[in-house]
Amino acid sequence: MMSSSPQSATPRSVVLVSPDNGMRSRLRNLLTGMRWHVQEASGGAEAMAFMDEQLPEAVMVDSWLPDLEVSAFNEHLRQLYPQVDLLSLDGAHGQNANRSPRRNELLHALREIQETDVADGAAWNSAPVAPPSFVAMVRAAATVTEPTASTEPVSLLPGIVGESTPMRQLARMVRLVAPRSATVLIEGETGTGKELVARAVHLLSERSSRPFAVLNCAAIPESLLEAELFGHTRGAFTGAVQSRTGRIEAANGGTLFLDEIGEMPLPLQAKMLRFLESGELQRVGDNEVMRVDVRVVAATHQPLEQRSTEGRFRTDLYHRLAVFPVEVPPLRERMEDLPMLVQYMLEKMGETAPIKRISSAALEILQRHHWPGNVRELGHVVHRAAILCDERPEIHPEDIRIRMRQS
Repeated sequence: MMSSSPQSATPRSVVLVSPDNGMRSRLRNLLTGMRWHVQEASGGAEAMAFMDEQLPEAVMVDSWLPDLEVSAFNEHLRQLYPQVDLLSLDGAHGQNANRSPRRNELLHALREIQETDVADGAAWNSAPVAPPSFVAMVRAAATVTEPTASTEPVSLLPGIVGESTPMRQLARMVRLVAPRSATVLIEGETGTGKELVARAVHLLSERSSRPFAVLNCAAIPESLLEAELFGHTRGAFTGAVQSRTGRIEAANGGTLFLDEIGEMPLPLQAKMLRFLESGELQRVGDNEVMRVDVRVVAATHQPLEQRSTEGRFRTDLYHRLAVFPVEVPPLRERMEDLPMLVQYMLEKMGETAPIKRISSAALEILQRHHWPGNVRELGHVVHRAAILCDERPEIHPEDIRIRMRQS
């Protein structure tokens, strides 16, 4: 049983991150008796959601998680929340240098659990094993099925076509984070479909029945961007003939998608950070502060972390946005999806014009291209080829080559 141990005057907070329900339960009971407030997470995404809502004093992480690589999860926490004690459930304490009293209490609790297991004849494993049913479920979910030869459009996420390994990994990450409240940063090259991914996050969340507001930070002049984002009152500036609701307020209860967030001016970044931290906004020209409930999903094709180190993007805003980063793969890394993407595009065009087919020779040309413009470029190529083939029902190589020479 537990010997004498330090008792906290007031409850402190810790998040237990492990797929092992039994381990979490035993540790929770022990820590609750030591006046710790305990939250349990079965995976990394759930733990991030807890930390996004309220920062704990410590996080205890298993040596295996069903959704994220433990090393990546730990590194993310160290960068984003350096003040939080991070411990491994195997008792290792080299993850940060802080040997505070609270850390010693947690280590003491881990040793107590280990000693109890040994006394009961149970083997202590540095990588606790989940119940067989859970393990089977996790392995089944993590197994990547080889793409089939069919060109029938397959959608693993709402509105997104593809079943290649990179797309299955993307779908898994999106489905993990969508039900949470965590801010999402979607990274990827131009033309990969980042807005579609943002919409999928929204549609798979509890906010799906609420507004999905979009703002492209690169498409609006810097002088108007703040008013577009936060709204403005009548007479706030020249040309403001009437009050206007901003995109943040319009997304109340739903999701705000900030495309090309890397283009947001530095002064406005400070105001955006304040909104993300407080949930409060103030219209341009107004003294009244209003509170809104908005989930923010941002996207960028730029190396935002690098830009933050160069002083071209606020580091604190980057970390606040990148609570759960998602990488959208370029088309060249999922070329097995190309035939079904082409088929999907032709079917969409067939809704307003005679449907076209594509010959195997023309498809082969598409598969040899590098696609620097990704899916957007593919859409333009297919659209032009469908026009060039005119009354013919099938797209031929010459229709593709003409477009490729002009790309």
